[in-house]
Amino acid sequence: QPQLVESGGGLVQPGGSLRLFCGASGFTFDRYVIGWFRQAPGKEREGVSCSSSYGITIHYEDSVKGRFTVSRDSAKNMVYLQMNNLKPEDTAVYYCAADTRELKSYCSMNQTMYVYWGQGTQVSVSS
Repeated sequence: QPQLVESGGGLVQPGGSLRLFCGASGFTFDRYVIGWFRQAPGKEREGVSCSSSYGITIHYEDSVKGRFTVSRDSAKNMVYLQMNNLKPEDTAVYYCAADTRELKSYCSMNQTMYVYWGQGTQVSVSS
């Protein structure tokens, strides 16, 4: 059974950095689209970033462009979300998700496309 587990969240001051980890098991994650999403208190879950099969294509939500970077380590079956220059509005529970239906050279942050989801990790940005 495919599983995703996020870690790396925490409390950080504005302007600080965090690196989130998404560990995949039960499937070869590099073959599939991986997305990062977040849900802030009282708000709907939104897309942060997505990367296509083998990381060929990567997209970022406008508010995180230039600050967040997605990368993959196929040897470790791990996906990373490096978050720099964090802002209070980045406070949310962050989730990784996988679209394992087929290989794709493109990706979308449409949440309905994703089959498997992790449990989430809390990121809090506050002074």
